Amino acid sequence: MLAPVAPYSVAPTAFRFPSLATLAGRSPIGGQREIVLGTYVTARLADDTQPSRELSVEVRTERARNARSWLSMTALPSPVRDALLAVVDATANDSVSTMGALSAAFDVVAPSLDAASRAEVTRLIRALGAQAVVK
Repeated sequence: MLAPVAPYSVAPTAFRFPSLATLAGRSPIGGQREIVLGTYVTARLADDTQPSRELSVEVRTERARNARSWLSMTALPSPVRDALLAVVDATANDSVSTMGALSAAFDVVAPSLDAASRAEVTRLIRALGAQAVVK
C-alpha cells in the first residue's frame, strides 16, 4: 500500500526522456556523458516540434540557436556533433524535417546509448513520423 502524499511535499520531477536522463547521470564525465546529454537536449527540441506542444516557429528558432551554441562548446566527436547540430537546425522547421535529421543522428549516437535510451529515441522518431502522415 502506498503512503498518502503529504500536502507540503515536493512534486516529483518528470523527465520526458527518463532513460536518457538516467544514462547521462550514470555515465562518467566526458565522452559518453557528453554524447548522451547532447542526445537528450536534441530529443527534447525534436519532441517540441510536434503540434501538440504548440511552440511557435520563433520560439523553436531561438531555442535551436541557443542549443547550437551549447553543442558547439561541448567535447563531442565531430560526426556526433555534426549529426546533433543537424537535428537542432531542423527543429526550427517542422517535425517532418526533424524526423529525418533525428533518424540520421540516431545511427551515429546509438552505440553510445543503452537499450532503454535507444527505445526512447526510436519512439520519438516514430511519433515524428506519425506527424508526417497527419499532414
